[in-house]
Amino acid sequence: MALTEYKRKRNFRKTAEPAGGKPLPKQVRGACRFVIQKHDASRLHYDFRLQMEGVLKSWALPKGLPWAKGEKHLAVEVEDHPIEYEMFEGIIPKGQYGGGTVMVWDRGLYYVYGEEPLKSLHQGRLHLVLAGEKAQGEWTLVRIRGRDGEKNTWLIIKTGDDVKPPSKKTEDQSVKSGRTMKQIADQRDAEWESNREEKDTSANSKLKTRIRAALKKKDHEKVAAAHRAAKGKPNGEKNDSAQSQRALKALPSAKPRFVEPMKARLQETPPPGNWLYELKFDGIRAIAVKDGKKVTLISRNGNKLDKRFPEIAEAVKDLAVDDCVIDGEVVALDEEGRSSFQLLQALEMEGRKTPLAFYVFDLLQLSGKSLINLPIEDRKQLLAKLCENAGDPVRYSGEITGDVNSLLSEVQRRGLEGLIGKQRGSNYEPGRRSGAWIKLKTLHEQEFVIGGYTPPSGSRKYFGAVLVGYYDSGKLRFAGKVGTGFTEKFLSALHKKFRTEKRDECPFVDLPSKQGGQWVQGITPSMMNKMHWVNPKFVAQIKFAEWTRDGKLRQPVFLGLREDKNPRDITRE
Repeated sequence: MALTEYKRKRNFRKTAEPAGGKPLPKQVRGACRFVIQKHDASRLHYDFRLQMEGVLKSWALPKGLPWAKGEKHLAVEVEDHPIEYEMFEGIIPKGQYGGGTVMVWDRGLYYVYGEEPLKSLHQGRLHLVLAGEKAQGEWTLVRIRGRDGEKNTWLIIKTGDDVKPPSKKTEDQSVKSGRTMKQIADQRDAEWESNREEKDTSANSKLKTRIRAALKKKDHEKVAAAHRAAKGKPNGEKNDSAQSQRALKALPSAKPRFVEPMKARLQETPPPGNWLYELKFDGIRAIAVKDGKKVTLISRNGNKLDKRFPEIAEAVKDLAVDDCVIDGEVVALDEEGRSSFQLLQALEMEGRKTPLAFYVFDLLQLSGKSLINLPIEDRKQLLAKLCENAGDPVRYSGEITGDVNSLLSEVQRRGLEGLIGKQRGSNYEPGRRSGAWIKLKTLHEQEFVIGGYTPPSGSRKYFGAVLVGYYDSGKLRFAGKVGTGFTEKFLSALHKKFRTEKRDECPFVDLPSKQGGQWVQGITPSMMNKMHWVNPKFVAQIKFAEWTRDGKLRQPVFLGLREDKNPRDITRE
């Protein structure tokens, strides 16, 4: 019932907004997600949405967030939106409810003081801590009596300290795609095309209708069946290219653009169900966008990589298609052909010559059509066909068949990082960690945020060890000291970076502290004065033996810096 009003107001044959299924399972404690969308409808305003009760509780903010302590802005409560709406960016057609341009202006995690958000909502007072990319700090939502006793009128008040408002450039920049409102409006890549309602008298008309209906309902089995039928092969055998092209024409139109990568959820053991498995790579995730002769490589957090890896951009440019968007991973290979993040760092930091490869594993757009709502099997089939004549460094990452436990044993024996599992029949969910993709690791390795470093000792120059941690409910918690894995050149390069972000105060909320009567990692209050602190903006890839009982890293080794990860996204896996 939570989405009844949302669905009543919209015609999903004319708007590309997500229809939403059933609300997700309720989550009422700890940190949840929030999103703020800039919405240029009849009047420009901001839509403030909090994940709660399996939906997005929503308010319209005519003037956006207040930034000065004590400042108050109006907030009008509107209907609940589906969770999928947090990713929506594009055009709502003119004449439809809320018609206009929508930008994902900010997003992140929020926490409610008292850890009872639903109770606070019903009481009409939500004291929030936001940990977004633009909004970071405390705000309070307070329900007030509106005109004629209306109950949907609230105020959003800046509580806590003042916060510097976003710059003019950041104010008009999407955290999802980096685009301005004008660019989103001009590209119109999420607009539901008006000509889709025109009659199609061709023999393929019914099949196109079936595919569109299946895509809108996100019924993956129907998508697969309709897609195979459109190819002319009900049993899924290979078909000729003309039939395949007719099937592609039935899919939603999309200009080639960056799509935020889908994320995998860490699993200790293989789950039940129908999964396909691929190798897990140890490199830099990259989305390759080909638009005619122009190719752009973009990291998961929006940084351009094509100038860093020009040979990969050139190889993608040579693919026999006018436009496409490919998801893959840039890796450096050792002598045995294994991917190594440490080698990739050495390549860039120290100028070593190491073979590079771009392992591609998903196809998101092709020939002007969006494929993200097709089943994973169909997307990989199209990608395999596209890569048939591709040369190095582009390599297709296919499915590895066999018993998953036997595969894991072999992967571990060869010193590889692990497996990625993808649920058969699933679609591509940009930016989400829904559980349809999982990762099974054979090595203990993950990202951590650097918050400081110790002074050098003995023959070591520049610094002794880096102090690393992870975010928990918006707070940076200490995970340990990492003193191995550095070359002298790397020590020098890192030290220069650290000095640009030096700070006076420790960024870790739990240093110094005692466990079992002992100071954690031997860091006493007096030693704190000798530490060098840095703003938590650097993300390190760390390999380690295990987590200790007190939640610290055992035998950690530094592998390199990651520039493709947002520090605020780093949590303990």
